[in-house]
Amino acid sequence: MFFSFSWSWGMFEWKSIDSNLIDSFFRGLVGACGISVLCNLIRVYNFIETCSDSETKAKSKQSLFSLGHLLRGNWIKVLQFWFLTVLLSLVGSRVSSLTVLEFSLRAVSAWASAGLDSRCRGLDLLLMQCQFSLGCALTCSLHFLHQGAPHSSISLFLAAALSWTLASACHSLWSHVARLYPLHSKAGYCGKCSTLLASGHTILASLQRAVVFAFAVATVASTSTVYDHFLSQKDALKFWTPLTLCYTAVVVYSQEDQQRQTGTEAVLHTVGLRLGALLVLMLTVGNWSDVLHVLLSFLGEAVCPLPSEDLLKAALQEQVDMRGAPVTKQRNAMKRSPHQ
Repeated sequence: MFFSFSWSWGMFEWKSIDSNLIDSFFRGLVGACGISVLCNLIRVYNFIETCSDSETKAKSKQSLFSLGHLLRGNWIKVLQFWFLTVLLSLVGSRVSSLTVLEFSLRAVSAWASAGLDSRCRGLDLLLMQCQFSLGCALTCSLHFLHQGAPHSSISLFLAAALSWTLASACHSLWSHVARLYPLHSKAGYCGKCSTLLASGHTILASLQRAVVFAFAVATVASTSTVYDHFLSQKDALKFWTPLTLCYTAVVVYSQEDQQRQTGTEAVLHTVGLRLGALLVLMLTVGNWSDVLHVLLSFLGEAVCPLPSEDLLKAALQEQVDMRGAPVTKQRNAMKRSPHQ
């Protein structure tokens, strides 16, 4: 009975924080639009790179980026979009902030392990894994920026409308590229395809800068939210310091484990390890509403890779190619060296 009372009291505290359902829906819509923009622009970039590759390399990728495979299942993407909108609307700012801080820590670890080589394709896989974390970054940033604003609903509505327009434009661009880019890039009479032919190789770098900026803003907002709800209590810092160190060790271990493994199972294993650690963290210092929000985050992380399976396979394939390139060069050098 006491368990039920505590759970009900935790849900009451959550409702008091995010009581405006309209604002929560607008924030979730902005987050879902951000995920849609990211996936569509990555598809555009990968398709352009595939068309510009040599014939032998393009044939190996044809199964991943065939026209029938790319344009099928639009209803699945629409269903995923609205499902993510609902999930991001329901996940509270506390769990969203912790998700952003956790992913930012893992991104810094991945960047440090990859080095300063901007051509390293291992970071593309990290860009694909940040979909739900990017949605959480947008929602918690909007929650932080609109705290105490007298007309927050109007501002969030305008932000949602702009996000919807941008997501629709990116989806329209991807549909146009998937159908007509191979023809228009050779004919040269389409303005969109000609622009992409000249500067399409810069899409990925621009996306990386935009995602870094979004997570930088969200890290500031998340740090403020975590301090207000967790670290401001008496003697909380003494308890959180060893727990944060242990959690950092788990994140670093998951990064090293992903480098040892290959394939989709490694990505799913990393997601399970990340959210499992976050679940243990909320069972320790959070309330039952936080535990519920972590379980919703499990659903969000599971839903995001479904329509973007082609992107995940492409990123994994590029990572395998980058790992195999030094080995091939070494073998060629050994064949050319004189026998001693």
